[in-house]
Amino acid sequence: MLGADAMAKCLVKEQVRVIFGYPGVAICPFFNSMLSVDIKRVLVRTEQNAAHMASGYSRISGEVGVCVATSGPGATNLITGIATAYADSIPLVCITGQVDSRQLGSDVFQEADITGAVESFVKYSYLVKNVEDIPRIFREAFHIASTGRKGPVLIDVPIDIQNATISKFSYPEEVNLRTYKPTVKGHVVQIKKVIKAINKAKKPIICVGGGVHLSDARKELQEFAHKYSIPVVSTLMGLSVMSTDDPLFFGMVGNNGKACANKAMNESDLIIMIGARVADRAISQPDLTMDNTVLVHIDVDPAEIGKNVGPHIPLVGDIKNILIDMKKYDAECDCSDWIDILNDYKKSEPVRKKPDGNYVDPAEFIGILSDKLKEDAIYVADVGQNQMWSCGYHKVKKGRFLTSGGMGTMGYSIPAAIGARAADKNRQIIATCGDGSFQMSFMELATMQQHDLPVKIIIFHNGYLGLVREYQYNTYKANYSVVDLSGSPDFGKISEAYNIPFFRLENMERANEIIDEFLEIKDPALMEIMIDPKDTVK
Repeated sequence: MLGADAMAKCLVKEQVRVIFGYPGVAICPFFNSMLSVDIKRVLVRTEQNAAHMASGYSRISGEVGVCVATSGPGATNLITGIATAYADSIPLVCITGQVDSRQLGSDVFQEADITGAVESFVKYSYLVKNVEDIPRIFREAFHIASTGRKGPVLIDVPIDIQNATISKFSYPEEVNLRTYKPTVKGHVVQIKKVIKAINKAKKPIICVGGGVHLSDARKELQEFAHKYSIPVVSTLMGLSVMSTDDPLFFGMVGNNGKACANKAMNESDLIIMIGARVADRAISQPDLTMDNTVLVHIDVDPAEIGKNVGPHIPLVGDIKNILIDMKKYDAECDCSDWIDILNDYKKSEPVRKKPDGNYVDPAEFIGILSDKLKEDAIYVADVGQNQMWSCGYHKVKKGRFLTSGGMGTMGYSIPAAIGARAADKNRQIIATCGDGSFQMSFMELATMQQHDLPVKIIIFHNGYLGLVREYQYNTYKANYSVVDLSGSPDFGKISEAYNIPFFRLENMERANEIIDEFLEIKDPALMEIMIDPKDTVK
């Protein structure tokens, strides 16, 4: 058995169903060995999107996503996708080819120190130096990626190691890393302290983050909130933990969140942060919210607890396990008056100013679209104004909302949606993007068509890098610099070139009719909606 055969067999042992990648000479032995195993191979059109597809796949399947690239530029092109996954704690195993190990450090053709380059963006990385180590390294990589605070792990394999003969293939049943022992069970003393804090609270609030999804604890969180009737707000990454119409849900917090959600955080006497960083996008000045407030911070990563704000009650462990353990204890919490206050805040939310009637109102459009989507639909938002509008106006039922949070990577939605389709071919999947971000990833329409991974794509077209234009308008008194997207292609012709049905919506007059046609047509489809160039997020 060659090292490349062992690599393929390791993926079989890990029950990998699909990999996303782009071949090159330095990774060709591996791709050749993949022909002999029953794992779907998806050819992307640029390597960054292999990582984004693996991310979307992982977030919907709950499995570790796998992406593959060759040495040099293939590997370095992966970095943005790896960093995006790292910022949002998405478990990936990223496999790269490398030049002959005897030539490392010689600056030979397509050599790049990828393990060094990604050091800041991975949980761990391996440079394979001995073919006999392949089974152990792959077993450890999948374990590290999928446990504790999840994240990407990189395995760099020189071509001579792939072509070397392994004497005996033995895949480890267990992983025992002396320096890596993530905490799973929450400490019972700390759990009891949380219950006591709930008993004393008059105005408690739960703030959920992406860690709830990563722990597959959505159901447990909803049960916990309803057991004690505690209101819930969400970070960007925590959206879709609660359905939008849940009477206990009061929206997203942060600079671009709901006013009622931010008021709830600021006026609460008990904040229970679950699977969320106390970061700048959630709370602009975290220390100001802690006056006369008890902070409980529950997270699987002890490094996050106290990093920005010191909690009164830290609780380290896997969220799902902790919430299950909390069921063993009873607490009394009468939040009815507090919920009435928050409902009044919700009713008094400022009404968004409608844009020019000659254009599509993105808020109204997203609301109509949401009502027409299936209950379990997956909605993937890109970065920019379309993301902020989606966060504010997409109505989650029993589905999922995906986006790039920590890194804010433009061009994420289309490849991530394709990855989500590879994970679940039965659910309705929508990707939204601006006309700027669409042009960062529309080459993946070919991947979508080639591998029969269709999604529906909506382009918010305003002719600008909209969120940057809005920032320049407010900060630099409308002195615009390098945000005009003049020269963009005719998106209808792009759609035609890829043999994809195309719809264009100029204003709201035919919105219901066009959205119905768009959703009824067999996947895939592309819709361009014309947005007022001067429209703003708020």
